[in-house]
Amino acid sequence: MVEFETPLLVTFVGYIAIILAIAYISTRLTSNLSDYVLAGRRLSGPVTALGAGASDMSSWLLMALPGLVYVNGLSMIWMPLALILGAYCNWRFMAKRLRVYTEVANDSLTIPEFLCNRFKDKGYSLRIVTSLSIIIFFTFYAAAGLVSGALLIQHTFNGIEYLPALLITASVIVTYTAIGGFLAVSWIDFFQGSLMFVALLVVPIVTCLNMGGLSETVQNISVHSAGHLEVFKNIKFLGLLSLFAWGLGYFGQLHINTRFMAIRSIKELPLARLICMNWMTLALAGAVATGLFGYTYFYTQPLVKQDTVFIVLSQQLFNPWVAGILLSAVISAVMSTVSAQILMSSSILVEDFYHGIFRKQASDSENLWAGRLILLAVASVAVLIAANPTRTIMQAVGFAWSGLGSAFGPVLLFSLFWRRMSRQAAVWGIISGASMVLLWGVGSYFIDGLFSNPDILPGFEMLPGFITSCIVILVVGLKSPMPGADVLADFDKTMAIIAAEEAENQDIIVNTVINSSIAEH
Repeated sequence: MVEFETPLLVTFVGYIAIILAIAYISTRLTSNLSDYVLAGRRLSGPVTALGAGASDMSSWLLMALPGLVYVNGLSMIWMPLALILGAYCNWRFMAKRLRVYTEVANDSLTIPEFLCNRFKDKGYSLRIVTSLSIIIFFTFYAAAGLVSGALLIQHTFNGIEYLPALLITASVIVTYTAIGGFLAVSWIDFFQGSLMFVALLVVPIVTCLNMGGLSETVQNISVHSAGHLEVFKNIKFLGLLSLFAWGLGYFGQLHINTRFMAIRSIKELPLARLICMNWMTLALAGAVATGLFGYTYFYTQPLVKQDTVFIVLSQQLFNPWVAGILLSAVISAVMSTVSAQILMSSSILVEDFYHGIFRKQASDSENLWAGRLILLAVASVAVLIAANPTRTIMQAVGFAWSGLGSAFGPVLLFSLFWRRMSRQAAVWGIISGASMVLLWGVGSYFIDGLFSNPDILPGFEMLPGFITSCIVILVVGLKSPMPGADVLADFDKTMAIIAAEEAENQDIIVNTVINSSIAEH
């Protein structure tokens, strides 16, 4: 028998109604494939910032990370620190070049299309290798998010079975993503990112106050388990490398990097970066505090599932109406990432296969409907994988994050910064990075030794994958013929646009300082 608490049900349904309303409004502004895939490159800085943050963090932020800290204590803080550093470097070094270069390269709408246009590739090998790698890892990534959503609904509404909960989660995500496309996803992520931010500040603060304040809470933690306050507890060198490896992954997370391509002007990137980094830092701090304070709160009656610490605290410390809003923040985290991933996969299939190879003369309307149907197919595959989950949320996310980061991080960095980068280097860089992560994943199950070393944590496979891809790109790139004049011309044009923008900003700063000095005198 399914049990529904009226306040929880009302707030949950109200949240879904808001999401669908935003999607409906978005569809009125979506008229062609560019709108559907990249919102017509007209996103504002704040929408880009919170969209990138929300699609990045996902359910990992509200479920997996608090659960890790709940079990292991502050020794897990190295991962959030690595993520903050990695995200900043991604915004600082990749965002501007990717936004400009994708437009210079024949107004590319997807990463595979950009890579093909970047190297003037008329064949299909680069397009196929890129698209297959994205679809493989994104499908598993989306499946992990769907598992999180199903577990949340199961825990919130007692008695509901896992499969119906999974189908409810998938149906809502597919509906609003298919209706509104990238614009709907971006606006909804702005709303969801705001909700997640508030929830991650409110829950740890109320938990701490409920236990007598910060000093008493910390004292209780030290009494129950002083090791929970030690940042190096049970962390060996390989474990520390595993946690820091997560920061490298940002360069290859295409559902995040696509936000850079969609911002309306590179002039808005500094504001977007500032907003996103502050959002991310405070949200990660809130997630860590939730797990740490939750350890003390549940010390006498430990949780059955560590990933539910945020959910149970919300239910026990707040009245049902507020708890419903806080739990909506968790489903927000799930939806924001899964929607971005399935939209990215469907966009690639329609733009790079259906429209790019099979139906080059297809109309805008046909491409839109093809994108929606393909999105439904991708989501169906993710649901089938999620129907029988065999890994924890952390393991699944770590595998997909590492795969994307290793396959595309080095290739994008070299493509944006190395003038001599070649098509052959891009193809083999993607193959080597993706293959290393896949082999590592298989080896961790069937081969003893390094692969199954207990000191290694999820995400470690990023290091061998990323390093291997970089080496392969350098070797193949240096042995390949020099890129053609048209390829070099696009690279030089991109660098010239960026240099002109930076010079303009410098002139503005100098003039501001001069005018201020004159005014003072």
